[in-house]
Amino acid sequence: MSTSTNAADAARQELGTGFAGELVGPADPGYESGRAVFNAMIDRQPALIARCASTADVAEIIAFARRHDLLLAVRGGGHNGGGLGICDDGVVLDLSCLQSVEVDSAARTVRAGGGCTWGQVDAATHEAGLATPSGIISTTGVGGLTLGGGIGHLSRKHGLTIDNLIEAEVVLADGTQTRASAEENPELFWALRGGGGNFGVVTSFRFQAHPVSTVLAGPTFWPLEQTPEVMRFYREFLPAAPRELNGFFALMTVPPADFLPAELHFRKVCGVMWCYVGQEEAAADLFAPVQEVGTPLLHGVGPMPFPAWQSLFDDLYSPGLQWYWRADFVRELPDAAIDQHAQFGERLPTLHSAMHLYPIDGAVHDVGQADTPFSYRDENWAEVIVGVDPDPANAGIIRDWTVDYWDATHPYSAGGAYVNFMMDEGDARVRASYRGNYDRLAAAKATYDPANTFRVNQNIEPAAEA
Repeated sequence: MSTSTNAADAARQELGTGFAGELVGPADPGYESGRAVFNAMIDRQPALIARCASTADVAEIIAFARRHDLLLAVRGGGHNGGGLGICDDGVVLDLSCLQSVEVDSAARTVRAGGGCTWGQVDAATHEAGLATPSGIISTTGVGGLTLGGGIGHLSRKHGLTIDNLIEAEVVLADGTQTRASAEENPELFWALRGGGGNFGVVTSFRFQAHPVSTVLAGPTFWPLEQTPEVMRFYREFLPAAPRELNGFFALMTVPPADFLPAELHFRKVCGVMWCYVGQEEAAADLFAPVQEVGTPLLHGVGPMPFPAWQSLFDDLYSPGLQWYWRADFVRELPDAAIDQHAQFGERLPTLHSAMHLYPIDGAVHDVGQADTPFSYRDENWAEVIVGVDPDPANAGIIRDWTVDYWDATHPYSAGGAYVNFMMDEGDARVRASYRGNYDRLAAAKATYDPANTFRVNQNIEPAAEA
């Protein structure tokens, strides 16, 4: 590409009418909105945004980026905390046009395009009385969440999202279009289930779905000063509870949402966000101990459609906020760690900032540590600390609180973190997050992406030739 030709013009000239999608450069309408990602702390200026309308488009854009030695980022829903769906001066391969969803009610499966959000999938599966395990925010992209693992409201009962992935349609770095499943390209299939976007661009996913329709869901809130008592109860209660019950622990500020009592708005609390998929008649006895702990401010659990629970906090965490993340896997919650959580909960810096502990026991433990790249199958929680605020002027405040909080609790962690919750934290953290599975991932990387074309991610370097 000559210095007088920008990437967008070059792509138009080279790809011509054979490219069915849209090519957007810095001078084109839609560029500013096209480069915006969920985390407004990320502000990058790509040379080209390529909205792909087909797998052929995807292959063409990969080839174009490689031909011109341009950095390539792959964007699905754009939710990644570290902004790994965008890059400076390179090409953004945008999958947002690939949004088809097909439900097979008889087989209890759903196929979703690589540009879908979970809200789109939930809406389609709910019509059939089904759901696939995903996350907790419906605007999250299917691709990014799945490839990193997939922790959410249904994890204890039905496992991670990757545990429900049946097959994937993938475009590799050399442009090959292939399928990965337990029967076809099994090593690629293994790598995709937790190894992130290191191995190719997934244009379509097929998942197992489960009979989930109406759930009993909602929060229990307690006064913030009761955090130590509630956490000590929670660490014993939830692992012993039936798998049908999921509940993530939160230190948070109650948002001014219409469905929450006005007298609690803006109050700092500790709480648990429950999701129960068992028999409703058993719920009263199951939740009775919860209401006997401390002095609950609210026990707001009730029946609702699963998609409603999955999307309940979408408005609170809308696109365009400033985010700073830190995360860890956690096996136990010793009193010393609980004391740190209580102290930093008192110092919550903004309305949107929070700490969450997501359960990863139950069905997640049924899968072996080496069966997928997600190796922390022996831990009980995925902890995430997020400093969040709409005002860029507060970026330093939320960053400092997040980092200080993580520094105080990390000594009580398992060492690694859920890759979907990580910022750009370096190779050592990536290795720690995959533990004994890293070398196998590096070998798969050498097979499927030896030139490290897909490196705008929690990157796994290709293994060197023996």
